[in-house]
Amino acid sequence: MADQKEVELVHIVQDACSDDGTLRWLPHDPRVRAFIEKDAGVYDAVNRGFKRADGEILAYLNCDEQYLPGGLKAVGDFFATHPSIEVLLAGTIVIDETGNYICHRPSLIPHPYYMFFHFPVLSSSIFLRRRVIHTRGILFDPHWRDLGDLHWVRTLLANKVPMAVFDHFTSAFTDTGKNMALKPNALRERQETFAMAPQWVRYQRYFARTHHFLRKMFAGHFSLSPTNYSIYTLQSPDRRVVFNVPKATTVWWNRM
Repeated sequence: MADQKEVELVHIVQDACSDDGTLRWLPHDPRVRAFIEKDAGVYDAVNRGFKRADGEILAYLNCDEQYLPGGLKAVGDFFATHPSIEVLLAGTIVIDETGNYICHRPSLIPHPYYMFFHFPVLSSSIFLRRRVIHTRGILFDPHWRDLGDLHWVRTLLANKVPMAVFDHFTSAFTDTGKNMALKPNALRERQETFAMAPQWVRYQRYFARTHHFLRKMFAGHFSLSPTNYSIYTLQSPDRRVVFNVPKATTVWWNRM
């Protein structure tokens, strides 16, 4: 985050009293505003950070995510030229633990019913205006320990919060194989969420998949150009490493 150019930012870190050595250095890091306190899970921590934030544009990252060069500048420019938009859904590049490419994940505006099957957003590329939190009061529901972002977006849709898709890749997400969404509780919450869908929606699962595929096709998700990305890796924590992608894809093979 510190090397994002042409933006003014405040980096808030919510730490739930870590016991891995973080507390030896975090309170003394002048680059961040650190708050060390027990919380009721990751989404409660995000709520606390959002409430403390005083910037116009808000976003959050988990420990397996990072912003790509120029990502925040591009987001700021979009919001400046689209004053009515309150939530922006950008794209994410998925990488493995060594930084190697897995796939691109462009966003779509989630369908209010079919998002029970397909949630086409990664939280690392969600950006929102301050008023979503501080005026509308739409916070995450800490009841959901792993699927809070999905249910938060459901609330945004129910409240008709103006949102848009940004055809720009702002972030990188590391698929470690041990991510939160793969844990047993996430699978349980996915089943609980599916049970909340109207009965007619559950019967339309095949149609939902077809509809989702067509939306991706018309959005150009299957015709990506060769590209590259620049990230920090475990082997290179102090400088970015460039990875070339001659054949970009949106297929996340190990999550299918």
